[in-house]
Amino acid sequence: MKTLKWSLISVFFFILFPTYVVVAEDNYSTPHISFEIDLLRWEEVNLLLPKYTKFTVIDLETGKSFKVQRRAGRDHTDVQPLTSKDTKMMKDIYGGKWSWKRRAIFVQFEDFLIPASMHGMPHGAGAIQNNFPGHFCIHFYGSSTHKRDYMDFSHKLMILKSAGTLEEYVGSLSYQELVHVFLEGMNQQDTYILDLVLPSNWKQDQHFLDFLHDVDTITFKEMNNIHEDILTSETNVEVTMYSKNQGKMKGDIYIPLYRDTPLSPWKIELDRVLFNLK
Repeated sequence: MKTLKWSLISVFFFILFPTYVVVAEDNYSTPHISFEIDLLRWEEVNLLLPKYTKFTVIDLETGKSFKVQRRAGRDHTDVQPLTSKDTKMMKDIYGGKWSWKRRAIFVQFEDFLIPASMHGMPHGAGAIQNNFPGHFCIHFYGSSTHKRDYMDFSHKLMILKSAGTLEEYVGSLSYQELVHVFLEGMNQQDTYILDLVLPSNWKQDQHFLDFLHDVDTITFKEMNNIHEDILTSETNVEVTMYSKNQGKMKGDIYIPLYRDTPLSPWKIELDRVLFNLK
């Protein structure tokens, strides 16, 4: 049953993203894909992909792929693109600009297709002649950052997105947890995540779209519940935001939520959300 479940998810993914193995550069070979998604935990991946292992990264949204080598990493993998062409492909995936934004990816190694998450910012040291100034990080389910002993929440969302289980996960959350997903969806500028927590017509809300497009990064400091009952809730979230137009801003966001039945997933009541930042 488990194999059938992942096989169906994989076929569904292939229908939605038929170009994800398309070759975008000369001399790039199409990765061998088994269409079996393996949501492996970090402990398993750490053994499967030891230091100096080479593997392929496939971006979920664009379908573009590039090759990397693991160079280090204890709590996650520190990797480098193999060649300058791989570096160029990675930068193209990020729209031509390096970024800390997370992206949902697959790691393809032999017959394994592993849901994972990467950021796109070169940092630290690098040893490969690849026109990439340092290394970048790839996270897997159960991996952690250097500073914490638990999963980075934004990486977790991207891993579940690649695994095809993010909607189920979001549907099971408390309203406090859903608020965290909402903020992370804005922080990562990820419309798929926002689709899961907002009303279906949210892309018609120009006020929210203007705010969203101005977000460089946004993080929450504290959450204060104002009201809570079975079908509705209200909360104020203290946040720090870096605006593309105004720089660093602080304040709070008033977020009301609702659900249709006690068993329904929570949703953000977007037309009543208030942004109080300066």
